[in-house]
Amino acid sequence: VQLVESGGGSVQAGGSLRLSCAASGYTDSRLCMAWFRQAAGKEREGVAIIESEGRTAYAESVKGRFTISKDNANNTLYLQMNSLKPEDTAVYYCAGAVQAYGWAMDKWVETTEYTDWGQGTQVTVSS
Repeated sequence: VQLVESGGGSVQAGGSLRLSCAASGYTDSRLCMAWFRQAAGKEREGVAIIESEGRTAYAESVKGRFTISKDNANNTLYLQMNSLKPEDTAVYYCAGAVQAYGWAMDKWVETTEYTDWGQGTQVTVSS
């Protein structure tokens, strides 16, 4: 399995970016895919998730500004980020896992729920 992020960069506050994550190697279609981020000196935190049936969840800090989506035909995960703030500055990681039956969505923020990670892409928001 390989996850490759792209789309990071530098933007001024209030601007927008769209991150992409190209996934390859999965043989199971029941996937939960998520975005995490890690700011300098801080722990990695969950940003958004989309699970196999399309349900989504977001961190409170990004609700209403970020949108997660996926293109199953192209095996690509997206994160549309609008109204960016300096506190959104971080390395953003794509994460994935085969979703077990009965998986509880309230565990989505736990990094241990994911078996596969991308290399990360830097997002820098200046004030």
